[in-house]
Amino acid sequence: MNFTAKLLSWYSDNKRELPFRGTKDPYLIWLSEIILQQTRVEQGTPYYEKFVAAYPTVKHLAAADEHSVLKLWQGLGYYSRARNLLSTARTIANDHDGVFPGSYADLVKLKGIGDYTAAAIASICFGLPYPVVDGNVLRFFSRHFGITDSIDHPETKRKIHGLLLDRIDRGNPGDFNQAMMEIGATVCTPANPKCFQCVFVKSCIAFKNKTTDKIPARNTKAPVQNRYIHYLVMTVSDQGKEFIFLNKRTGKDIWENLYDFPSLERPLKKNENQVPEHEFHALINPVVPKFLDVSGQYIHLLTHQKIHARFYRFHFEKKTDLPYTLVPLGEISEYPVPKLIERYLSRTILKTTY
Repeated sequence: MNFTAKLLSWYSDNKRELPFRGTKDPYLIWLSEIILQQTRVEQGTPYYEKFVAAYPTVKHLAAADEHSVLKLWQGLGYYSRARNLLSTARTIANDHDGVFPGSYADLVKLKGIGDYTAAAIASICFGLPYPVVDGNVLRFFSRHFGITDSIDHPETKRKIHGLLLDRIDRGNPGDFNQAMMEIGATVCTPANPKCFQCVFVKSCIAFKNKTTDKIPARNTKAPVQNRYIHYLVMTVSDQGKEFIFLNKRTGKDIWENLYDFPSLERPLKKNENQVPEHEFHALINPVVPKFLDVSGQYIHLLTHQKIHARFYRFHFEKKTDLPYTLVPLGEISEYPVPKLIERYLSRTILKTTY
């Protein structure tokens, strides 16, 4: 049995039952692929199901507002994926009458759809023989063929793409691609691969050479940037109701168009336990609320950043005008916030309402 036949036979017997398996609807495949970028299947599947329930077609998604899409995406991270998702849905609804392009060349022109996603849609939905090349595939092929060059190098990816092109099943490219991703995700895992459960163990060069822990090779990771953010958490009591000020993030920094709190950013000095109150005054002049407390340090890890956050809580006894969004505490769950902010809210002032 050749490589391709063995792979497809394994996939037929071992594939996981997932809600987006078995469909050739380009919208559903696209949605699943975008959600599962940089996300484990176990984490992403509930988000996929929520999105399909809220937006069953691309036209439903195109009609949504960004606020609602970001809120539904909350907790998945890499929020540019959600913004691109909405942008592309609108393009397909407005420029293509709600119908996905049927060619790889046209798919790859859409915002947020790169080579990998275009290949997945083209092969699964339209039967076109374009191999997918993601981390799972790169890892499996590097080990199987003993490729020791870094998979971060474009020439290594081109080499593996060529090997895939030689082996992809022209009659069933969708299952071939899904099988490649599946064996990488469930058998040829990054750590502790299940080599003795692998149907390719006898032909795997990395297993033979005992180098599965060294392959795939990667470039040296970029250094992690430490950022020190001091959040100004301002609550308001007014006529028996409680409110909180939120800040909508803009620009091209992290968490674009999500809500957090007004903040200043700097590391603490050697003799400081917290930022002095007066440093926040520029954010809230001409009024100065009552200082209540400061949190301990919260750590939040992003791909190349490590956030060190503290939350400084202040309180107003009546409403005041500030250039931020004043939100009733009971409605704060309707606003899309980063995971870091959700953690703080759920552990502190909103234990019973968030």
